[in-house]
Amino acid sequence: MKRVVVVVLEGAKPLDVGIPAQVFTTRASMPYSVDVCGVQPGLIAGGDGLSYHVEHGIEALDTADLIFVPGYRHPDREPPPAALTEALRAAHARGARLAAISTGAFALAATGLLDGKRATTHWHYSRILAERFPEVRVDERVLFVDEGSVLTSAGAASGIDLCLHILRKEAGMAVANHAARRLVAAPYRSGGQAQYVPQSVPETHGERFTQTREWALRRLHEPLDIPRLAAHARVSERTLSRRFRDETGYTPMQWIMRARIDRARELLEETDLAVEEISSTVGLGTATNLRRHFRAVLGTTPSDYRRTFFRTS
Repeated sequence: MKRVVVVVLEGAKPLDVGIPAQVFTTRASMPYSVDVCGVQPGLIAGGDGLSYHVEHGIEALDTADLIFVPGYRHPDREPPPAALTEALRAAHARGARLAAISTGAFALAATGLLDGKRATTHWHYSRILAERFPEVRVDERVLFVDEGSVLTSAGAASGIDLCLHILRKEAGMAVANHAARRLVAAPYRSGGQAQYVPQSVPETHGERFTQTREWALRRLHEPLDIPRLAAHARVSERTLSRRFRDETGYTPMQWIMRARIDRARELLEETDLAVEEISSTVGLGTATNLRRHFRAVLGTTPSDYRRTFFRTS
């Protein structure tokens, strides 16, 4: 059981606070407990006409395994409280993971823990974040960035993507997919997928490509290549390759490989099928192919993954 703590600051945005609290909610199906804290316990004025009454102060971070800093209003006006900055540094030093949603990246950047690393925030504040913290490599194009012990995400909806990403890494595909179904959320969006930054862009084929991706997921055991995907989407191969990457963060064949690896993960977690059977089922042919691609994507072997995540009930 891991302990998640969500830190509420003055002007905290309701969705940003609620997303990690609800994704990691304390329930039998989740290996997490969740607490919400402030720098001080008591009433905290939030954004959008809401306030929060929290029972815990900053000492809640002392035993947290995963800490979320939700977005808050006007992060460019005042630095975060010094007590929070010190507590986040101390938590990170003892091994806790720190995750910021939207403008929570400002509080995380103030610790210095993002220096030299990639990070993102809501597109409206990305230039301000880059100017205020020049040592941080701000990327406004993506939904979230995983730098291992420090993670950042863009606007509120991408906070769901970040939370599900963390669940996949820590608890496995089955737990993440169960949480996605409970939230009625897309089970997988790449962190490299573009933010919806207002700009002049050609008409997208998002809905058509969504249908093509769903079609491909039902045919992972079959040969899938760019000509076949383009034919289903009714676009040219060049258009598919260019716009598919804009919408998912991956080339079509990178996405197919990720989908096959994710399906293999589910089968390793939930069945006792042999690796050879799984590799055939997900369209990778041989166990050798599965092992090679599994290690390239996840840095481990199918057998080791199964030992970690296999569910006996």
